[in-house]
Amino acid sequence: MKAMTINGHGGVENFAMALVPIPQIKDDEVLVRTKAISINPADTIVRSNKEVSWVFGSDQPLIPGWDISGEVVGVGARVTDFKMGDQVFGALRHPYIGRTYAEYVAAPASELAHKPADIGHQQAAASTLAALTALQPIQKIGIQAGDRVLVTAAGGGVGHFAVQFAKYFGAHVIALASKSKKDFVTSLGADEFVDYQQGRFEHRIADVDLVVEAVKQDGHIHRTMQVVKPGGSLISLWSHVSKEEKAEADRLNVKAFYNMVLSNGQDMKLIAKLLSEAKLVPHVAATYPLEAMADAHREIEKGHTQGKIVVSFE
Repeated sequence: MKAMTINGHGGVENFAMALVPIPQIKDDEVLVRTKAISINPADTIVRSNKEVSWVFGSDQPLIPGWDISGEVVGVGARVTDFKMGDQVFGALRHPYIGRTYAEYVAAPASELAHKPADIGHQQAAASTLAALTALQPIQKIGIQAGDRVLVTAAGGGVGHFAVQFAKYFGAHVIALASKSKKDFVTSLGADEFVDYQQGRFEHRIADVDLVVEAVKQDGHIHRTMQVVKPGGSLISLWSHVSKEEKAEADRLNVKAFYNMVLSNGQDMKLIAKLLSEAKLVPHVAATYPLEAMADAHREIEKGHTQGKIVVSFE
C-alpha cells in the first residue's frame, strides 16, 4: 500500500511516499481502507519536533496521522460492533500516533463509530480529533443552559466545533476571532462576536462562566482568565497551565486546567449522532490528495485555516 512517511523530524521536505505492507490487525482491531483523513496543527508538531517522537513508539517507518474515515475490509476475531463493508470514522490511538497517512489502517474497534450515511467521508474525517478536542473538556466541565461561554480561535478547526457543542448544550456563546471569520462563526450559532484585532478583548468581555481556550500564544491564557467570573472555568486545549497562571487562577477563583484529548469510540458515537441530525456541521476549508501532503501542512502552518483541511484518497 502507499503511505506518506517522514524520513526524520523537521520540515515538509522530510515527507516521502513509500510502499509498505498492509498492516496486520489484532483481534480487537479492524482493517480500514482509507477514504479521507484530516490534518491538525498537532500533525505539524509531531512532524517537525523530535521532542515528541515518542508518539510513534517503535513502529517503522514513521507514518503520521490520527484522523480517518473509510471502509472496514477486515475484522478482528473479538470485534462485534463492525462488519465487512461498514463505513466508519474516528481519531486513532491519541496521544500516540494512529498511522493514518496510508491507504489501509489497523484501527482499534473501540475508537471508531459508524459514519452517518448522509455524511461524506471528507466531512466525517474532519469531525474526528478536532471535534473530540472540543467535546471532551466541555463534557468534563458541564454546561448549564444559559451559561456564558467564550470560545477563542472560534473560526479554527477546534474552535468551530467548540462553538457548536456549546450551543448544543445550551450556552450563550461568545466567539473570539478575526473580522474575516465573523459571518462564519455567527452562522455556526455564536450569539456574540468579538474581533480580537480591535483592541483588548478582555476589556470588552466579562462575566464568562467558561472559556474554551484554543489559542496557542504565550500570555493568552492570562488574558482570557480575566473575563471569567469567580467560580468559573478555563479549559486550555493547547498547553499545560503554568505555575504562574495557576496562581493567578487561584487568586481569581477560576478553575483553569489543560485537557489532553483521548481517542474514544463512545464520544465518536455522539459526534456521529449530531452529524446525522445536522446539529454539528464540519467546515472543510481545503482538500488535497495524499501526494500533496506537504502543501496541506504548509497551509495549516499559516495558522489561519477556517475549519479543517482534509486529504482525500478518492
